[in-house]
Amino acid sequence: MPRQFSVTVMVICTTLLGSPAHAGLKDLLNQGQELIKQSTQPQSSSSTATDLDTDTLSAGLREALEIGTQRAVETLSAQDGYLGNPSVRIPMPGYIETASGLLRAAGLGNQVDTFELSMNRAAEAAVTEATPIFVEAVKAMTIDDARRIYNGGDNAATEYFKTKTYDRLGEKFKPRIEESMAQYGVTSAYQLLVDSAGSKLPMLGNMNLDLADHVTGKALDGLFLMLAEEEKKIREQPLARSTDLLKQVFGN
Repeated sequence: MPRQFSVTVMVICTTLLGSPAHAGLKDLLNQGQELIKQSTQPQSSSSTATDLDTDTLSAGLREALEIGTQRAVETLSAQDGYLGNPSVRIPMPGYIETASGLLRAAGLGNQVDTFELSMNRAAEAAVTEATPIFVEAVKAMTIDDARRIYNGGDNAATEYFKTKTYDRLGEKFKPRIEESMAQYGVTSAYQLLVDSAGSKLPMLGNMNLDLADHVTGKALDGLFLMLAEEEKKIREQPLARSTDLLKQVFGN
């Protein structure tokens, strides 16, 4: 890949991640398109696309995305990171969620709350497994990946991470979820709910639920939703320049 084009792609990514808050995504895309046009036109030997070399720009992009993923994980791993956020809160599975109003009306509100709390606490404890997997995906990012992230729309980086990490995250999450479920009493909370429901909703006792699969799937859904929100912040707001590299790359 020609060096000029490589530098241009990384300048595009820098523009996308480092523009002021008042520049909306549409403006950023227009700027990127103009840079692509410029990359196809002859330039004098004295003109340069940036004062920073390609390696520095690439490192800056990777560091920006690494910080974004870490923020998503830190937000969810905090107490009530899942439970306190209606967008990612892990609901009770299937029919139980549908029947939760009936269960509460039947005086089983405490049992419902305990079951729901235990599932979300298990997810909050397990989500830290995502950090090293995301870091590996960031380090493996290529110039072509960066170009696709730029051209792919509002959630392109999130889709990149989903493609590269979803299966591995599932493999890591499920055993940690099972461990956390035991710690927070998910299965026993469910059994208490079933036993308490008794004759009110007898079908609960006949449901064949894989609670670990349910919590794992919903935990991953919430993780990528939060990652998409972090990506939106990166695209629309100035990056918090917390390291020397980010100040060097995004400080202008």
